[in-house]
Amino acid sequence: MLSDSFGRAHNYLRISLTDNCNLRCFYCMPEEEYDFTPPSRLMQAKEIVELAGLFARLGVDKIRLTGGEPLVRKDAGTVLAGLSKLPVTLTMTTNGTRLHEFEGAVRDSGMRSLNISLDTLQARTFLHITRRDLFNVVMDNIDRTLALGIRVRVNAVIMKGVNDGELSDFVAWTRDTPVHVRFIEFMPFSGNRWTSNQVFTWKEMLGRIGERFPFARLDDEPNGTAKTYRVPGHAGTFSVISTMSAPFCGTCNRLRLTADGKLKNCLFSAGETDLLGALRQGQDVEPLIRESVLGKAERLGGQFDGPFEGLHAETLHNRSMITIGG
Repeated sequence: MLSDSFGRAHNYLRISLTDNCNLRCFYCMPEEEYDFTPPSRLMQAKEIVELAGLFARLGVDKIRLTGGEPLVRKDAGTVLAGLSKLPVTLTMTTNGTRLHEFEGAVRDSGMRSLNISLDTLQARTFLHITRRDLFNVVMDNIDRTLALGIRVRVNAVIMKGVNDGELSDFVAWTRDTPVHVRFIEFMPFSGNRWTSNQVFTWKEMLGRIGERFPFARLDDEPNGTAKTYRVPGHAGTFSVISTMSAPFCGTCNRLRLTADGKLKNCLFSAGETDLLGALRQGQDVEPLIRESVLGKAERLGGQFDGPFEGLHAETLHNRSMITIGG
């Protein structure tokens, strides 16, 4: 098992397949025209499976594929097939725009749960946030995924003055549709123009939702990042991921492998470990993994702590969200 110096065991790996995406969400990508990583510098399908297999032997039993948008990668189906042979629970975070093209590959991989990013239930706001007119495609693919019997968790980044007015609409959606909506506090990354006054906090979200719906707290998942609630009689649930106002670092079990093969031991870590370079040079990668995990900071990559209101995003040393992997 991979453990850090604070006794946290790490059994969950998030693998980014690409830093490319067919949407242009302003909180994720620095600009419309973006220089994506050349294919030669990305992990190839065999390398992804090889590294994932090593992590599995070291105790990782859950792998989530992320991007960018993982399904813009032409060999995504090959990666899914390879990873499905490992003794892990396999899942994915996607923007949902290409799920209909990979329906068979997702089904055959044995995935029982998917996270689909959707920040609004309004087509006009979707176009504003993503700069692409694909709202109806995403909604159709959510319905298709549910029809396959796959659990759908909808990730919505809540930004004050942008979509905080839709919180209750999302909760209303869970009445008859078995979706599990997760509201995420807006987080700072390189180039996303984050300011603290854009953060709509966990408690503010609950206050807004409570004006319309009664709800009850549910038991949290082990090592979970989300505080989960259900409105009585609703088919689905809603949760809040309170990274900024109430961090949950004490039970973190997550590691991240970027599309160019760098291991990040925290979403906010400034440092990275080049696993892909070592693999291609024939080096033993396991000591590098163990060293990275052991060096994990106690909270938030060691870059900030305390009230987020005093945080200035330009002081953080990190990548843009799209190059880390969602």
